[in-house]
Parts: sequence; structure tokens; C-alpha cells
Amino acid sequence: MRILVSRPTQSDPSFIVGLGLIVIVAAAEIFGATFYYIDRMRAARGSAQVIVGTALRPPAASATSAPATTKGLPTLAASPPALSITDRLLQEGIALRDRGDMTNALARLHEASERDPQNAMVLEEIAKTYESMQLFDRSNEMWRKLQEMGPAAGAAYELADRRLKLGMSTPATAEAGMASASLDAGSIHRDVGGIAEGPILSISEVKTTEEPNPDAETSLTLQIGIRKEPNAAFDHTKVKIQVFFYDTVEDKDVKLTDADVNYEWLTPKHDWTDTNPEILSVSYLRPKTKGGSSEAALSAAAASVRPPGKGRAAKMSSSAEGARRYLGYRILVYYDDKLQAVQAEPARLLQLFPPSESGSSP
Repeated sequence: MRILVSRPTQSDPSFIVGLGLIVIVAAAEIFGATFYYIDRMRAARGSAQVIVGTALRPPAASATSAPATTKGLPTLAASPPALSITDRLLQEGIALRDRGDMTNALARLHEASERDPQNAMVLEEIAKTYESMQLFDRSNEMWRKLQEMGPAAGAAYELADRRLKLGMSTPATAEAGMASASLDAGSIHRDVGGIAEGPILSISEVKTTEEPNPDAETSLTLQIGIRKEPNAAFDHTKVKIQVFFYDTVEDKDVKLTDADVNYEWLTPKHDWTDTNPEILSVSYLRPKTKGGSSEAALSAAAASVRPPGKGRAAKMSSSAEGARRYLGYRILVYYDDKLQAVQAEPARLLQLFPPSESGSSP
């Protein structure tokens, strides 16, 4: 039997080399792809750790939350607490009294007292305001309330005790024929607010304007706003407004002026049919002295004080009593011969010339 033995075919060397290169390239690509994806997964895992760590880390304290007492930094001052309504009314009342507007001053102070009846400071300022108006019966009533509060009222209690021990009473009138005021406390503190049983007229504003005049020593004008309480029964024919100017004589005595005084309504109807204030203009004119005769100069400057709607004013006789200088004014508003509102500048004029309860006295 014949046995055939095959001889192995000899391979081409270039084929083997090419195959080996292909295997090496494929392995390199597989290795590179594997390394790329592993690196991406590590980066993603690191980012997740950063995000989670940031979310869990407590926020750093901001500059505004740092304590004000940080070493080396100045302490920030705390803003002052806001005033209460009572304190605001108290301050407004004192400011109005200092300007001579006693009616509205008492309105603010009584409103403050209604909000806080046991406020010793408010009662003290009400008493002082009545004293400045020479209404000692009313002021003593306030001092007695403070005295009844006892030492809890503090310094106001001691002041009230001293005032009442002095036994202050209504003095004689400052000028002959001028009656002392006797105002109803309930009326005064209801001057504003539209309460029917209180006064229905008030002074809303007083504007003083000095006017340049080469021929005058003093030339000024008051613009006075008179307001009516809304919904009040009203008859404009019962309104009476008195404006008095005062001078100092030889810088010591206070006298009713002898300068030229004139009234003029700036609002056309002045019947208070609407809610707007009616504006009254009152002028004061003192001409310059001429020549050497003071008596002749004063005679030339004789004033006329004319109430609204009364026609010509009678001339006041003047005498050579000394040099005069403008001091201030006093305004009285009456309705149906009952005092409604008072204002003066300077305020001491109300002490020298207390207002009359009725409109018959000057």
C-alpha cells in the first residue's frame, strides 16, 4: 500500500508581517478606547463628588452677617426707634406752642393725652400751655392730675406740687378793658378733627412776608388761612377775625401799633362754602420818619385797624412817646361771638394780652 505524505506549504513572510501589524494596530485601538472611557468615568465621578460636597458644605458667613464688634472694625450704630404716635403728637404740640399757635398746640396735646391718659410728660406740657395763655384754672387742673399720680410721675410730680403750693390764680388783665380768657378745655382740644361739638373754625396757616419798600421802615404782610370744619352748620355772617399788630416803644414797652394796617381777602367769596381755607391778607406799613420832628412823623404814620367789611377805619391818634419797632401779631378768630382759634408771634403776646372769650373786647 502506498502512503502519501503531504509536505507543509511554506508561508509567505510578507503575509505574516502584515497580519502581525494588523493585530498590533487593532490591539492598540482597543487599548486606547478602553483607556479613554475609563478616564471619562473617573472625571464624571470626580465632578459628582464636587457637586455633592458643595451642596453639603454650610455657606460661608457673609460680610453683613458678621458681628459688628469684629476686632479692628468700628461698631455700627443702631438706627433710632421710630416715635410712637403719642410722642409725635407731643413734639408737634410743643413746636406749635413755641410758634404761638396755642389752639392747635392744645389740640395735639389733648389728642396725645386721649391716647395715653397716664403720660406725665403730656399732662405737664398741657399745663404749661394753659399757663402761657393765662388760663390758670385749666393749668391747675392738669397739675392736680399729675399730683394725684404721685411719685410715679417723676419730676412732673414735683413740679406739679410746687405749682399748686404757689396757689397760682388768674392775674389782672394786662391792659385796661381786656378781659381774661376763659376757654373751655373740651372745645380747645377738639379744634381739629371735625367733631361737631367743638369749634368749627381754625387757623390753618400764617405766612409772614416782608416786602421791600424804600419809603418804609417796616413793610410786611400776613396771609392767614381760616379753615372750616367739614359738615358743620355754618353762617359766614357770624365770623369775626381780629388781627392785632404790636410794637415795642423805646425797646421796652409793648403797645398796640400805630402803623398803617389794612385787610384784604385773597379768596373771592370767603363764605367757606367748600373745604378749602379762605385766605385773609393783612398788611403792616410803618413809613420812615422824615425831617427832625418825631411827632410829625408819628402823626403821618397813624394807623387804621379795620375789621373786614367795616368800611373806612378811624384814624388812631398818636403821640411822640418814643421810637417804635415792629414786634409781632395776635390773631383771634370768633364765630357767633365765641372764640374759635388763637395764634400769636411771639407767643408771649398771649401772656401780655390774653384772648377774650367773646369778640367784643380787643
